[in-house]
Amino acid sequence: MRLGIFLLAARFPGQDDATALSRTVEAAVAAERAGFDDVWLAEHHFMSYGVVPSAALLAGHILASTSRVHVGTAVSVLSNQHPVALAEQASMLSLLSDGRFRLGVGRGGPWRDLEVFGTGLPRYEHGFAESLDLLLTWLCSECVSWEGEHFRFREVPVVPRALAPPPVTVACTSPSTEALAAERGLPMLLGMHVDADEKAAAIARHGDPSLPHISTHVAQVADTREEAVRTLMTEMPRWLGPGLDGYVAVDDRRRPPRDPVAYTRRMCGLHPVGSPDDCIESLVSTAERTGMRHLILLVEAAGSRTATLENIARLGADVLPKVRAAT
Repeated sequence: MRLGIFLLAARFPGQDDATALSRTVEAAVAAERAGFDDVWLAEHHFMSYGVVPSAALLAGHILASTSRVHVGTAVSVLSNQHPVALAEQASMLSLLSDGRFRLGVGRGGPWRDLEVFGTGLPRYEHGFAESLDLLLTWLCSECVSWEGEHFRFREVPVVPRALAPPPVTVACTSPSTEALAAERGLPMLLGMHVDADEKAAAIARHGDPSLPHISTHVAQVADTREEAVRTLMTEMPRWLGPGLDGYVAVDDRRRPPRDPVAYTRRMCGLHPVGSPDDCIESLVSTAERTGMRHLILLVEAAGSRTATLENIARLGADVLPKVRAAT
């Protein structure tokens, strides 16, 4: 069983970007101290929901600040960057960290970054498979040339080349992406918005439960479930609501609004939110119902530096050892 943390690096009310970033790094270091196995970093552009525009860049900083934990991207968005550039970064991080870097990739959404970075809607709508194939080919080759719909170039050497390619995981939110990951023998990263039964169904559609699929959860520990739920219902909508407003489509397509209070209530019902025993039961149940042996926990939902660090420490002391013992 692997247990990690997931960091959005959201800008909480009253904070600036420097504070959000320093809190994120401090949380990653605290996670290593608390006994977590890995740290996963979100990537966003032009929004307070997450102030990290390059998860790979922040991963490099955290890898240099830690000695044991693995650090992954959850996820690096392939639709708005060149897959060769990302593969080069991943190889370099793997070499510099003695293999502690993990690369999570995703298609992303139809957001404004497609316009800003010039990749456009066609790459988002039709180019994810080719982008992924080019990235995987680069990570496993000495020289690469390419002739595709979205990328064309003559043969060039792969420099730097990792001694072993970093593990690659694909964020999956649809059966089509699940099938794409399965065809390439890649594990899935499954999000917080689906429950254990839906994750088990995704793994069944994928067809290979032996791969190290990753399950994402909100986690908040307190003396009682009532206290933990009250904390999240009070604090999470304060930063979640303004952050969600940052999702603006590049073509102005309408996006159904999400109620941050209703979403927080759903997260409290789905995930390890409560006493240590409540959290243990939730995580063990997910592992048993899905067969997944890698769970990562969003630990920042209470919306402050102090609450985040306290949550990490208490999860490490009161929850992780018993989850590992039970699974």
